[in-house]
Amino acid sequence: MRAIRGLWHWRHNPLRRATDLAEAWVALVTLVLITVAAPVIGSLVGSAAQDSLQRSVREQQHSRRLVMATVVRRLRGAMPEPDPDTGAAHDIRSRVVADWTAPDGTRQHGPVLAGLKSPHQGDRFRLWTDGHGRITTRPLDAPTATTHAVLAGFGAALLTAGLVDSGRRLIVWRMVRRRYARWDQAWDRAGPDWGKAGTGS
Repeated sequence: MRAIRGLWHWRHNPLRRATDLAEAWVALVTLVLITVAAPVIGSLVGSAAQDSLQRSVREQQHSRRLVMATVVRRLRGAMPEPDPDTGAAHDIRSRVVADWTAPDGTRQHGPVLAGLKSPHQGDRFRLWTDGHGRITTRPLDAPTATTHAVLAGFGAALLTAGLVDSGRRLIVWRMVRRRYARWDQAWDRAGPDWGKAGTGS
């Protein structure tokens, strides 16, 4: 609104300078870009991210399997670790050596993180693996993917608005410097005659 008022204010003002009108136009163009282009770009980025992430959700849910593993022994000296997938402090996992059977039928053995506070030999727990039994993280779920896509779109819109406003500031800064340079030139021309009788007559 300031940009529109600025254009209206300078439209027929006899004191209007070319730079005043130019600054008002720059402000108006910036306003239009921020209110129109930034949301459009944010929507496009969010939509692209949503498509990509939902495709990843389908691929991960198809390729990853939840299998049952059996504790062979606890790894001594290994402190309990938080669940790397959720980052929740209350979801504690301990390092153990375990046996499990892969979805393709092969038997697997090795150190893993078990969702057990005090694991003992023979305890059973669930474990995410790929089709060959290699340990992996739990698959991405659709709501989490949507949240990431919304954040990506929102971030793209904010970045666009920031870049547009930075461009406006740079243009106005250059205009102001040019204006000051012209003032300096005008003062230099008037300086030798300043204060003399009859100057300007």
